[in-house]
Order: sequence, then C-alpha cells, then structure tokens
Amino acid sequence: MMHRRTKIITTLGPATDDEQVMSDMIDAGIDLVRLNFSHGSIEEHKRRVEMVRRISKEKHYNVGILGDLQGAKLRIGRFKEGKVNILPGDKFTLDAELDLESGTKDVIGFTYKGLVNDVVAGDTLLLDDGRISLHVDSVEGPLVKTTVIVGGELSSNKGMNRKGGGLSAACLTEKDLKDITYAKELDLDYIAISFLKRADDIYRVRELLKDNDSDAGIVSKIETSEALEVIDEILAASDAIMVARGDLGVEIGDAEVPGVQKSLISQAQKTNCCVITATQMMESMVHSPIPTRAEVSDVANAVLDGTDAVMTSGETAVGEYPVEVVKAMSRVCRASEHREAQKGARRIQEGAERVDKAIAMSAMYLANHLNVAAIAALTESGTTALWMSRISSSIPIYALTRHVKTLRRVTLYRGVFPAKLDFLGKTHAQVNHAAVDVLKESREVVDGNLVILTKGDLMGVDGGTNAMKVLQVGNIVEEQNDPEYTG
Repeated sequence: MMHRRTKIITTLGPATDDEQVMSDMIDAGIDLVRLNFSHGSIEEHKRRVEMVRRISKEKHYNVGILGDLQGAKLRIGRFKEGKVNILPGDKFTLDAELDLESGTKDVIGFTYKGLVNDVVAGDTLLLDDGRISLHVDSVEGPLVKTTVIVGGELSSNKGMNRKGGGLSAACLTEKDLKDITYAKELDLDYIAISFLKRADDIYRVRELLKDNDSDAGIVSKIETSEALEVIDEILAASDAIMVARGDLGVEIGDAEVPGVQKSLISQAQKTNCCVITATQMMESMVHSPIPTRAEVSDVANAVLDGTDAVMTSGETAVGEYPVEVVKAMSRVCRASEHREAQKGARRIQEGAERVDKAIAMSAMYLANHLNVAAIAALTESGTTALWMSRISSSIPIYALTRHVKTLRRVTLYRGVFPAKLDFLGKTHAQVNHAAVDVLKESREVVDGNLVILTKGDLMGVDGGTNAMKVLQVGNIVEEQNDPEYTG
C-alpha cells in the first residue's frame, strides 16, 4: 500500500464545523488542520480543536494542529456602506485619524498609524492582495493622499501593503501575544508567525511558548521582502517555513513568486526545516466542485519541487466543497509523486555531527540501494524521522513512538507516517517483532519483504538512536543477551 507522502493542511472555518464534513475530510486524508487566528473567537477555535481531536481519536488517526497568528497585517477600516467602487483616476485618501467605521468612497481609516511615516510621494500602495493599486501623491500630516491606478470593488477590512515592502510595523501585536498564551490550552502542535522580518521574532515566540508551557513547533511565514533577505537565519531558527504567496506576491511582485517558491523549497530541503506551500492553491473550489487545470499544475509543481505540505485556506474554511478540495489535492499529490525519481541522493554526501543523524542518513542510503519495503524509526522526539524525510525516497518512513505529541508533530514531515508503539518493558527481539507488526497492520509489508529498523540501546532517551537493523518479515532472528528497555 503506497501512501501519499506530501501532507495536506486544511484551514478550518464555518464550512468545516459540521461533524460529518470533518469526519469525511479526515477520511479523505488531511494530515493537519489550521486555525486562522485572524478570524473567529478563541471559543470557536476551542470547539474546532475538540471536534478534530475527538473524531480523529475515534478513527485512530493522528491529525496535527497549526495555530496561525494574525500578525501585523495592515488593514483599512470599514466602509459605511460595506463596500465601494473606486475607479482609475479617482482621488482616494487614507486618514490615520478617521474613525475605523466611517469610510466612504473618498476616504478610509486604517489600523497601522505608522504608515504616514513609512511612505512618501511616488510610492505604490496595494489593497486587497494587490487587486487595488494606489499611487501616493503626498503625505500631509495624518493624510496619505493617493490616485487610484487600478480600481474595482473594495470592501471593508482589506489588507494593505507597500509595493516593495519596507513598512516598519512590529511583527507581534497585542492580539498575537494573547493568542500565544492559548497554545497550551488549545494543544497546538505548531504555531505560525505572520509577517516576521528577522530571526529574533522566532526566538521571542519560542521563549513565550516556553513560558506558557507549550512545546509547539514554529512555522515562519515568508511573506515580506525583509524575510527573504535573512532567509538563512530564519531557516536555522524555525521548525518549518510557509511560502505564503499572497502577501509575498504583493510585496515582491506576482511574477517573482514562482522562482522564489522553488528557491525556498530547495533551501529548506538542505536544512532540517520543513516547508509548506500555501495560498490560492485551489481557490476556484470555493465555489466549484473541481479545480482548474492551472490549479492542478500549481499543486503538482509544488509536490515535484519537494514541498513537505500543501495548504488550503478559504477553499475549506468558507468554501462550498471542503471535502472535494481535500480529495482533489490528494489525488494530484499522489499522481505527482509517481512522477518523481524513485531514488535520490539529496544530502547523502554531507557529514553528520551526531550518531543518531548518521544512523538516519545511513538508513536512507541503504533503503534507496536495497529492495526495502519500508523503514521503521523508533523515536522519542521524531528527530530521526525528520532527518530521514530530508532525503528523497519513495520508501515509506514510519515514526514509531509512545508519545502522542511526537505522533502529531511528524504529521508535517514529508513521507513520514506516525504509529503508536510503546516499547518500554519489551526486549530487543520483542521490539523488532512489534515494529514489523505495525508495518504489517498498515498493509505496508508482507512476509519476505525487507524492512529497516532504527533504534537505540537505551530507549526512552531523546537522541539515543545508535543502531540500524535489516529485518526480513516473517523471519526475524532472536537477539542474544536480550535485555528489556526501561524508561
């Protein structure tokens, strides 16, 4: 049985609040869900977490949960009439002192008051993910006076960017700081930082999580030009990055996004950082039961480039066909994975400064050069499985662990599948048999197949992997002087 290796992350929202819809989405193969803290109350997020945890437990399926901080997204205020239509050539003013509920077709308030210090005449401001373009004519006190270049319908609370970036708004807002305190209560496996511009923002969030007794991994969203300039530092500090193509495209220009996406995926592959590709992947499916051919190609190219995960946004949160979106993404990922090279040497030549990392890389080398059906990695933290997932292979990697948090953490790793195995109190031989039984129950192997097992002499110790065995299913040799594992 060949599993899909690329992971699918679905954003939750009103369209997924029905229990049958959530059950069907899990059956369709979601790996993680995303809570978008830009929308909804903490009570709504709690209800959604409870539902996901309960249904996935009933199905004996592990689903990770990602909380996405709103960040300092700059937004215009609200229009009295809900929306307006502005045309090219119209004069349109942004007023820092205007009440946020009092917008008209001529003037609107906005959330980031520092805008008046960050822009000058000649700049271009982009609203609603670049759909509306404004030329800055002058900045006069609290007023940013503009001329509409590209017009259209504009509704309340839309995002605002300066073309080329450079706005100095702080990464973390008061709302973000409050939302971080809910990480433990919501049992988040990952938390995403929006609009970060430097690695220091990541370290700060990690400390805040620690202070709130949360061990959630950190996903750094790459959506500012400043983040691209320090991407090496961000990769080193993050557990994963997200190629957030909406705001990134507004800042650097839409034509630059595909090349940057490929570069970011490649750079992440060379580190121990996962990568998520996001934004408008199947946008048309908000109202259509099938994707466009262009959207299929978009998802496929991300898979072929080696992304760990692809993510939905409005398609599942508010769309009419959330289950069909997951099914479509899954079949595109599977078909694209079949086009990949079956064996890869990526990173196999680099050195390993740790024994457990050397074991992981050796296991992948052997798996890619021997007729191995599957890999079983006994792990405490999931790190061994993470290292394995960085090396290109079509061979499934099973992360066998006794820790629920680890089971959920590895749901993001490409080609890695979580499985519960409590090995304490078992001998080496019993562990060997138990690991192979997990693979057989998953219909991954049959008698006669070869499997690779990695483990440590002292199980229960993080970073203790120091052994690799090749086992033949149905013919496992008992080990001599076989002690039991203890915690």
